[in-house]
Amino acid sequence: MFDPLTLDQMRVLVAVAETGSFSAAARKLGRVQSAVSQAVQAMESALQLTLFDRSHKIPTLTDLGAAVLDDARAVLARTHSLQARARGMRDDLEPELTLAVESVFPMPLLMKSLEALRGEFPNLPATLFTEGLGGARESLLSGDARMAIYPIPGGPTPDVQAEFLARIALAPVAAADHPLARLGRPAEREDLEAHVQLVLTGRNAYAQSLRGGVVSPHVWRFVDQTTRLEFLLSGFGWCNMPLHLVDEHVAAGRLARLEIQHGEPPPEFPLYVVCPRARPLGRAGRWLVADLRERLKSCPASFPQALAAE
Repeated sequence: MFDPLTLDQMRVLVAVAETGSFSAAARKLGRVQSAVSQAVQAMESALQLTLFDRSHKIPTLTDLGAAVLDDARAVLARTHSLQARARGMRDDLEPELTLAVESVFPMPLLMKSLEALRGEFPNLPATLFTEGLGGARESLLSGDARMAIYPIPGGPTPDVQAEFLARIALAPVAAADHPLARLGRPAEREDLEAHVQLVLTGRNAYAQSLRGGVVSPHVWRFVDQTTRLEFLLSGFGWCNMPLHLVDEHVAAGRLARLEIQHGEPPPEFPLYVVCPRARPLGRAGRWLVADLRERLKSCPASFPQALAAE
């Protein structure tokens, strides 16, 4: 059997504490003073605690009452959050937004969009999975993520709904003191084949299908983009890197973009926003995608390829 402790009693307790008296709380709540006193007494009876010291003209909170007041405020805040989420779900708002994103996506831009999302939907819980190559797709298909951003080289499959978001351009780069950066001429294919190529990969079959751009027979594979960048900066090899991840290093002279003679253009990552066809994006997901698009439009000149139309 439930204890006769109610949210209304907690609201009365908070009102008394905030106004300083039973009579002032009654005026704030639009009740008679006796109803406020009865609510407090009922709460004390349910908890078997004395919440107010009534030995003076104006009752004051006891130490136990002050502790209960903090808990009551927390319960009322959670109740408000629950009600807000329920209203949101009735209005096509996801109960929770779970997003999985490939590591090639510009994370500073994503952080700004997620911060704006929090301001727009303050009661919406959100979870972000930053994944290696192929990981975002796996998180979506396993149900861990409700929406994902990842490349689809062969086009969307029938079980998902995909919308083109951005085309991430890559450029061949090496450390400024790497032999390929000091050739003094455009690199031939034979030059590239003579050196280690640092290749981004994943531990899943889907990642293995995204192997475009591998030139050298000497390959070191990485599942983490940050680690690959550290090896690149240390001069361990060359690779095709997203421009937005290396522009700063190129400008500072730590990396050099390689000019390749008669070479094919570097591969690109066409990124899509993907969700299960049976669970389309709700209001928050659609808002986030629209915000990301607007921020992509204002990307710096080093990232123009993200704006290319599909």
